[in-house]
Amino acid sequence: MAQNSVNEPRVLAIILGGGKGTRLYPLTKERSKPAVPFGGKYRIVDIPISNCINSGYRKIYLLTQFNSASLHQHIINSYSFDRFSKGFVEILAAEQTLEHSGWYEGTADAVRKNISHFHVQHPTHYVILSGDQLYRMNLREFMDTHIASGADITIAAKAVNRSDASGFGIMKVDKSNQITEFMEKPAKDLNIDEWKIPADSRGDLPKQLEYLASMGIYIFNAETMDEMLDNDFNDFGKEIIPMAIQSKKVASYIFNGYWEDIGTIRSFYEATLDLTKPMPSFNFYDEDKPIYTHMRNLPPSKVNNADINASLTSEGCVITNSRIQHSVVGVRSIINEGSDLEGVIMMGADFYENDTQKEENKKRGIPNMGIGKNCKITKAIIDKNARVGDNCCINVSGKKYEDGDHGLFYSADGIIVIRKFAEIPAGTVI
Repeated sequence: MAQNSVNEPRVLAIILGGGKGTRLYPLTKERSKPAVPFGGKYRIVDIPISNCINSGYRKIYLLTQFNSASLHQHIINSYSFDRFSKGFVEILAAEQTLEHSGWYEGTADAVRKNISHFHVQHPTHYVILSGDQLYRMNLREFMDTHIASGADITIAAKAVNRSDASGFGIMKVDKSNQITEFMEKPAKDLNIDEWKIPADSRGDLPKQLEYLASMGIYIFNAETMDEMLDNDFNDFGKEIIPMAIQSKKVASYIFNGYWEDIGTIRSFYEATLDLTKPMPSFNFYDEDKPIYTHMRNLPPSKVNNADINASLTSEGCVITNSRIQHSVVGVRSIINEGSDLEGVIMMGADFYENDTQKEENKKRGIPNMGIGKNCKITKAIIDKNARVGDNCCINVSGKKYEDGDHGLFYSADGIIVIRKFAEIPAGTVI
């Protein structure tokens, strides 16, 4: 069904690229959060964009302002609609105009500063999505529920237990799923029993999930959006939504599928390695609802006498006489003989090195791109275009590092991160 057929809402999807991404540092040192590689061949931003496309919503704006060059390149290379669909994925970076000259000050401020661009499309509704969450949602079903409820705003909600509730904005709803109150991250010792999900709204939710947490995913009627942004408030969750509850009909939409915020190194690492399970929480293998990304036209991966188990290998890799266990191997990864990887996210490379470049590497005394010979690596993230020399050991000694920068590498919650373009000399032990 075409989005703009008779009686169809005219929907604009707005994906929020987020701030500096400090919790995902150093993966965000040279790129924005939505541009961080994920799952071997994808970028995080491919998830919300694919949810939009699979739901029939092809007018998509991506709002960003930090380290957006690689994100721009990815969007240009990946999403080009034919002229008949009238679809687009367009990046709106922070810009100076006669009306405003500063950076985006928050989620609501980012939308406000681009509202003139959105008005050109004459939307009836906006879908607001986050650029750093992992989930698969039928946004058309979400929209249908919103319209049927007669709400001005609908917030996608996830049922959580009391312990997790302290990390989210929590919503109190009545029997008709209308939100009556909103509380931002209630303290762990605060009694919030009155905020439990009403029995009539629970459906088949597990008994221990008693509270509704905002997913940061919203539908706004267009006129409601204009009205709610006619002020100086900067954030949807902390300011706009609590204000709207006082004067507008704000409904909840309970989402019962898998959803994960992958905004930290730990959550990113765990969500990525979960993909290697026989039945992962997030399934890329769905022909009806694929996750789209850049079509690189790379050759198949070449595996020479390797032992690979419970792992994902992307296209264009060359893996020789190595052992790879419970790992995700990105595009153009080179792994040489005798190396052993377990619990490793290797993001791969943006290009192959030819013989001339390898000879130059030898003269300069730096390793070739990829993983050298006889390396042992566990519980690590190897960012793109990194060079790990022969006989290196990474995170296998049992030594504990404080979180933060350690020169050759970065440590976060026991996970070792080798930065993009890093050069790890042969024989290094981390």
